[in-house]
Amino acid sequence: MYGLQQPPSSSQSTPLMPDAAALPAVLNPALLKSARQIYRTYYEVHPEDIQRPIGIAISTKTHRGKLIFGDKPVLLPTECFIPLNQIEPGLH
Repeated sequence: MYGLQQPPSSSQSTPLMPDAAALPAVLNPALLKSARQIYRTYYEVHPEDIQRPIGIAISTKTHRGKLIFGDKPVLLPTECFIPLNQIEPGLH
């Protein structure tokens, strides 16, 4: 349901089940595609802006999103955050 999903964490990690913090996040491909389109459209409309966003807050239901320029995004229950390094991996 969320863009960045991680397996449920448990306080006891076993050799067969590593701690959730050690596993990479799984990104919903449809949300990633929408986030890339939002990012691309913003920079086509505003080419003079030099401030870089930290990522995009995107609705998991409607795939509408907004660029986030602050430190920590505040998300609605139906939103997820996609960091810029997931949107444009070649930039970092």
